[in-house]
Amino acid sequence: MTAHTLSLRVYYEDTDAGGIVFYANYLKFAERGRTEFLRAAGFRHRDLLAGEGLIFVVRRVDVEYHKPALLDDELSVVTEAGEIKNSSFAMKQSIFRDSVLLCEMNVILVCVNEGGRPIRVPDRLKAAMAA
Repeated sequence: MTAHTLSLRVYYEDTDAGGIVFYANYLKFAERGRTEFLRAAGFRHRDLLAGEGLIFVVRRVDVEYHKPALLDDELSVVTEAGEIKNSSFAMKQSIFRDSVLLCEMNVILVCVNEGGRPIRVPDRLKAAMAA
C-alpha cells in the first residue's frame, strides 16, 4: 500500500497552557494514522482480534520533533509501511502542517496473540503492506 494520509485538527485538549501541542500527543496522532492506514488496507483491529487473535504492540518509537503544532492547526499524518519481518514490521510516520514538517517517527510494531506472545505477521497483511 502506498502512503496513507490522515487529516486532523488540533483541539484545546491536545495542547498545553500556551496553545502548543503537548509532545506525547504526537504519539496519539500517529496511532490514529497507523489505524487508518490499516483500515484503508482492509484490516480493522477489532476483526483481527476476533478472527485471528492478533494484536499489534509498539516495541519501539524513535521521534524527532522539528516544529510545534498549535491550537486549531490542521495537520496531516502521513504513514508508510517499512520493513516487514517474521513477527514485526516498521512504519514511518511524518506529521505536517501544510508542507511544513513538524515531527517524524519510526515505529516498530510486533504482532502478538491475546497472551502477549509474538506471532507471525499474516501473509495477507504482508501482501497489502508491500503492495
